[in-house]
Amino acid sequence: MRILIMGGTRFIGVYLTKILVEQGHEVVLFNRGNKPAPVEGVKQIHGDRTDAAQLKAKLSPEDFDAIFDNNGRELSDTQPLVEIFKDRVQHFIYMSSAGVYLKSDQMPHVEGDAVDPKSRHLGKYETESFLEKQGMPFTSIRPTYIYGPQNYNELEGWFFDRIVRDRPIPIPGNGLHITQLGHCKDLANAMAAVLGKSQAIGQIYNVSGDRYVTFDGLARACAEALGKAPESLKIVHYDAKKFDFGKRKAFPLRTQHFFASVNKAITELNWRPEYDLISGLKDSFQNDYLASGRDKAEVDLSVDDEILSAANH
Repeated sequence: MRILIMGGTRFIGVYLTKILVEQGHEVVLFNRGNKPAPVEGVKQIHGDRTDAAQLKAKLSPEDFDAIFDNNGRELSDTQPLVEIFKDRVQHFIYMSSAGVYLKSDQMPHVEGDAVDPKSRHLGKYETESFLEKQGMPFTSIRPTYIYGPQNYNELEGWFFDRIVRDRPIPIPGNGLHITQLGHCKDLANAMAAVLGKSQAIGQIYNVSGDRYVTFDGLARACAEALGKAPESLKIVHYDAKKFDFGKRKAFPLRTQHFFASVNKAITELNWRPEYDLISGLKDSFQNDYLASGRDKAEVDLSVDDEILSAANH
């Protein structure tokens, strides 16, 4: 297949590009050209996807069997792509987010659960609805928290920063909120597994790790991945409502239960996560955190200090 990836040089796109090239597909990347292609010889078309006229000028002459839209956030990002390639592609795979789900009394989230009209990911849901209305042969992927090497969202690195420096871990609430992480390579494998499956057309799949973890449990898992005794970790619980952090982020996860069932993806896509939480965190720590020298970098822990000094009084 000739496949277009929107993005392709950061995080998930790097893994997906490598997987598709290994499978023998011809891969073309569309991005701003700020980073090299993850696989030598892969064609790149450089441009700004937010400029619809430029997108159409650069992509209209091209033909693709499938498109992976990895970085469309709002409907306006994806609409021009649909206008160009409607009736011209066999499969359009869209990267959505489990963040679209409305908070629920019944967990885990399953595909088809109600969507939160106030979600900051609402643009993702509007795009899914648009793809369906336009009759695009689309599949939507909804990950929860994604982690692993090259993660540019603050997540596991936040915990590593504190553990390598022997700092306490300030966790909001009682530490028993349940969440879920999915390794970036597992996500890329699930996306590749969608290709060529006619039963995946028109479907939505939650994709993440197949187990859930509490906030405290995640801190301890990070310690274990770093080779430290989980019980040696000092966890400090605090009430976030008693602080005004302004725009500063005190904790990298939303303070709520947030996890989704991946049964549908496992059953229908013949996919399974390769990584459990500990092996995934080890991969991220060894091949990204240490490799990039972040363990020796200056880290701003002023928010932690505020929380810890209040906890000591």
